[in-house]
Amino acid sequence: MNAYTYLSAPEQLEHVAIMRVFCGTLLADLAVPDIMAKLRQAGASAAGLDADTLTVRLEQLVQWGNLLRSSHTVNASSISEYQRSRSRYQLSKLGERIQRDADGVLAEADAAREVSNELLALVERGLRELADLVTAPGGVEPQDGLERISTLFVQFTEFADSIRDFYAYLGQVLSRYDLDSAEYQGFKELLLDYVEAITEDVAFRAPRISAALDTLWPHIPALLDRLDSHAQGLTGLSAQTQVQAQTEGESRPDVRIQRSRGRELADWEGLRGWFSNTDGQGSQVDQLRDATLRALQSLLANAKRMLRSATGEMSRRKDLLRLARWFDEAAPRDAHDIAVAAFGLYGARHLGIPPAADEVVPAYTSWWTGPMVEVPVALRERGSRAQRGRASAVEDHSAQKQLLREAARQRAAARAAAADELRSASGRFAEVRLTSAALSLLLELLATALGNAQLSRPVSTDGERTAGFDLDSASSEDAELRIRLTVRRTAGSRTVLYSADGDLLLDDLELDIGRTSAAVDGEAEASVS
Repeated sequence: MNAYTYLSAPEQLEHVAIMRVFCGTLLADLAVPDIMAKLRQAGASAAGLDADTLTVRLEQLVQWGNLLRSSHTVNASSISEYQRSRSRYQLSKLGERIQRDADGVLAEADAAREVSNELLALVERGLRELADLVTAPGGVEPQDGLERISTLFVQFTEFADSIRDFYAYLGQVLSRYDLDSAEYQGFKELLLDYVEAITEDVAFRAPRISAALDTLWPHIPALLDRLDSHAQGLTGLSAQTQVQAQTEGESRPDVRIQRSRGRELADWEGLRGWFSNTDGQGSQVDQLRDATLRALQSLLANAKRMLRSATGEMSRRKDLLRLARWFDEAAPRDAHDIAVAAFGLYGARHLGIPPAADEVVPAYTSWWTGPMVEVPVALRERGSRAQRGRASAVEDHSAQKQLLREAARQRAAARAAAADELRSASGRFAEVRLTSAALSLLLELLATALGNAQLSRPVSTDGERTAGFDLDSASSEDAELRIRLTVRRTAGSRTVLYSADGDLLLDDLELDIGRTSAAVDGEAEASVS
């Protein structure tokens, strides 16, 4: 809501002084010269404003909704006086309410408000008398009932507000943990004596007030209707205005009316709910009892704190307040020195961590937007790169090594078995079905043999080259497995390899698998067919 903005604006003191000038008058519109005169008379902080600056402040308050422009006939003896006097301002309802509440907060924020406990007795007596009059033959006289109800609700509202303010102040005090012995003694007497008297009086009169309200409750609707027939107030004037507008064929907006306390059924429901549990949420009397119990618990917590203070566990609230006062009174340079001394907030230190080698950062680049440098955990957390604690033992990988050796041995055994299977199946591939491992090894040897082969075009009897190619030196071998594969190209031949993974057909190729002998005592290997 913009209407509260002037309380926190940079020119808040000037705005508050201007609003106090308007709140000091009733239904008055003021021009700039009038406001300047009242500001000087009051000696406010805005007394030194000139006409132009004051006009700017007034226009700002108009934009926020605290003031309204007023049309008024101007009598001026010169053009300059006319220009200063032509704009007149008056207080808006919202602006008046906000300024009044703000002055109340500024004047009474830290004060302990006394509870108007004597008003509770007047409320009880007023309700009993009103109940007797309403239940009597003929009922209560309308004017007498109106006066009694208005007085009753004024007394109850004042009592409820004083209770609320006092317990708010009490909660603010008991939340402090820097009370010394004298303050604690004073608040202890306040709580144990004053609060006890309040709660006892409320507990004593609450059942009587509830009983009077129970007697009066069935007659409340008829009583309110009778009072409305006797004196409608602004509600009647608003209704007459609407009827007149309808008769004249005009459309006028409804006027919102805030009725006096006690003229609506909701007011009576709130009064009854303060003393009785009508909605299952508990009455205000119950909440008052709970608040008193919490206050006693807070007082006990303060007592425990004071007992612990003998061991050195003191609150630092006073020290922090004194430090805050030093900051408030210090110049900017001194404030930096105080911050360094109090919190250890020294300037940035160069840690000697170079950036990445491929990053070239200009000297004018701000550290805020520049690239980040990875800081080691030890340096970031402890400010030192030195290793702490014992060096960790070397991890034992013997188990992993054993598993790897076993897996390698199994793979070697599987390849050796596949090589034996291929050697035994050589020359009779059409009669056997190879395993997947044997077929994989055969395809591996075949791919190597074809990669090592040399292609040549055969020559006919008359000395001319014929179409097609022959395979020269198409062979491959695996010395570890002692197996050798030879591939020959024979026109019209068909070699079929049957396996668990499927059948492989080789056209115009013949395969011959043999064994290679290992070198012994430095002798060359010999191929054995």
